Amino acid sequence: VGVHESHQMTIFRIIAAILHLGNLEIQAERDGDACSISSEDEHLNNFCSLLGVEHSQMQHWLCHRK
Repeated sequence: VGVHESHQMTIFRIIAAILHLGNLEIQAERDGDACSISSEDEHLNNFCSLLGVEHSQMQHWLCHRK
């Protein structure tokens, strides 16, 4: 396809992170008005390590709109 090898690994890392994000278990709270994600969720841990983002921040902002 003509993509340099170093760029391929970055693309693969992003795709793997997106796939892990799709496997997160989000629990509904307060009759569906709120949600939470377990801090021990394996897919959240993998997502954060692949993209190099802070675990607690991702856990928070995936459940809050602002």
